[in-house]
Amino acid sequence: MGIEEIIGQLGMIVAQLVIGVTAAVGSVYLGLRIFDWLTRGVEEWKELKKGNLAIGIFLGGIILSIAIILESGVRQITAAIIPNTTVQVLLIGLGVGVGNLIISVLAAILAIYIAVVILNKITIGIDEIKELKKGNVAVAAFMTGVIVAISFIIRGAVTGLAEAINIVELARLLGL
Repeated sequence: MGIEEIIGQLGMIVAQLVIGVTAAVGSVYLGLRIFDWLTRGVEEWKELKKGNLAIGIFLGGIILSIAIILESGVRQITAAIIPNTTVQVLLIGLGVGVGNLIISVLAAILAIYIAVVILNKITIGIDEIKELKKGNVAVAAFMTGVIVAISFIIRGAVTGLAEAINIVELARLLGL
């Protein structure tokens, strides 16, 4: 292996790391935005400062759920960085990867929203948001379990989509 190949592989590793870190930070930010949107009337930071464990558990669950789903999208982008390929194939791969990441983000938001709506429907007599605000850890653990479980299922669907698209074959079909 020559020095150029080693430098090329190091460049790929750095690019994959940058993409991963960016997605991780983005998932935390997105999780905070979704939590804020789902828990209108709850001042999250005040609750966290007060030590409201229920709020902390649920917020952590949302961030974990988003990360589980986004992992597939990030993997697709990093898989597009194929050594010894043409710029056109690389760009197609990155385009497909970004598209899959966007689908992953939308799927994460939709999955969390649907999970909370379904919970509200099946838990008659329980106002989950009020319970979280009161510090009800049991409700937080239950809600977190549901959204994390759903995120694994959604990740499977997003991964299936990503694996169905062969970047090299797509480039060949496009005549590149």
